[in-house]
Amino acid sequence: MTPAISSDSGHLLLMVRDLFDNAVLWWGLAACGVAQLSKLAVEFVLHGRWRPEVLLETGGMPSSHSALMTGTAAGVGWYQGYQDPLFALAAAVAFIVLYDATGVRRAAGETAARVNALAQGRERNGDVGGAVWEHPLKENIGHTRLQVLVGSLIGPLVALLGLALVGSPLHLVGLLTRVLSPVG
Repeated sequence: MTPAISSDSGHLLLMVRDLFDNAVLWWGLAACGVAQLSKLAVEFVLHGRWRPEVLLETGGMPSSHSALMTGTAAGVGWYQGYQDPLFALAAAVAFIVLYDATGVRRAAGETAARVNALAQGRERNGDVGGAVWEHPLKENIGHTRLQVLVGSLIGPLVALLGLALVGSPLHLVGLLTRVLSPVG
């Protein structure tokens, strides 16, 4: 006997379907992923090193946070219209994130660098200072304006192309299913 689907589980399935049909969310995340993956190439081209760790690090070129926010805001504008108050809200939040990346987060990274330099100076003088100095603080947490600018350009480029050419992941699965299904 097949178990009956309750109205709650049916609602949950609809929510999951709607989540996978949210093209703006997925293309914003795709823009973030493209920016984060491109850090591998930047690291290799500029520094001659293959460092997969950059995929898990914050900071660096380009800003994946900026790509996520500008891609998502552009997608909201694409669907809702650029005159819509929801686009204004998305753009305002994106601007806050961009400002924060070059301002507060960058300043926090510079402060961490100074604290780490103090710690190294204390260690050279024989004063280890206990647990406070065991692990250096993360310094690369913010972005330069150029890193934010490049991330900000990647976001709408990826998101708007994806929205225009593909649609949502659910739409993509439907297309692939039709293309790959046997003719019969």
